[in-house]
Amino acid sequence: MNTLSIRKPDDCHIHLRQGAVLKRTVADASKQFGRAIVMPNLVPPVCSVNDARLYRDSILLERPTDATKSSFIPLMTLYLTDQLGADEVRLAKKSGFIHGVKLYPAGATTNSAAGVTDIWALDEVFSTMAELSMPLLVHGEVTDNHVDIFDREKVFISTLLAPLVEKYPTLKVVFEHITTAEAVDFVRDTPSTVAATITAHHLRATRNDLLIGGIKPHYYCLPVLKRREDREKLIEAATSGEASFFLGTDSAPHSRERKESACGCAGSYTAMAALPLYAEVFEDAGQLDKLEAFASLNGAAFYGLEPNAQTVTLLKQPWQIPEELPFGNESLIPFGAGSTLRWKLSES
Repeated sequence: MNTLSIRKPDDCHIHLRQGAVLKRTVADASKQFGRAIVMPNLVPPVCSVNDARLYRDSILLERPTDATKSSFIPLMTLYLTDQLGADEVRLAKKSGFIHGVKLYPAGATTNSAAGVTDIWALDEVFSTMAELSMPLLVHGEVTDNHVDIFDREKVFISTLLAPLVEKYPTLKVVFEHITTAEAVDFVRDTPSTVAATITAHHLRATRNDLLIGGIKPHYYCLPVLKRREDREKLIEAATSGEASFFLGTDSAPHSRERKESACGCAGSYTAMAALPLYAEVFEDAGQLDKLEAFASLNGAAFYGLEPNAQTVTLLKQPWQIPEELPFGNESLIPFGAGSTLRWKLSES
């Protein structure tokens, strides 16, 4: 197979950031995705319908003028705080452009200081979301200092996520960027109201890639890369065709200066090469025919959206991921910088 055409995918988890860097992130996302679930962890965070409207407007202004890319639609989310009320959730649902509420445990990742400190104090919010079929998007890690960083997802499942799903059985939950075999098993063992996104970088790398031969800051992300056995289980789930697993890049750009520092930021930038990165994984697994379901159908169905009408085409044509990219007034090192990929996105 030398070409592969599929429905234009949706990225069900992306960080576009804000300000001058939007030109880069929106351009890269719109080349291959028809829609994207946009994360709300800005500074300050997107906590209200009005915040989301203003952020959406700024994204739309940066869409490329090319006809095939200018149709890119940002699907907005609200940042769940201890103060978010049920009334704001109702307004969000009524808006038509807000498609989820994001739960960050306070301190779990980039710009999560305003996150939730006690999920059990949010009964009215979760009940309202369940009533309205508004998905809860979960960063699934505990933040207790005594829990090993490689076990934080596993502990989150047993102590918080499993009880939450049991208490609110009709609440739609997206377990974001899963990284462990335990997370795959949990999603498979729960009702269809629970789904998960899987990133390209967690399908392609392990903690060995991050740590062996020296620390590689551009592989540092949260949740952190895990073991080989976890990666193999993620690949099996992603390429299975099962409706509960779908594409979410968690593409999270930081400038080179912020990554290569004494306290480097967490996040890997995959948006500019996302589909080719995924395509190699599916091809190596002998499941290239399942890529469309994972990338273009499953996420849309979970969010109650029709699949995109447009298509994208991948060519079996080697190309090299750039070593560095412009990023506002700074620079950005993409995931896999300098490596050669077998599949390339057609520009036509």
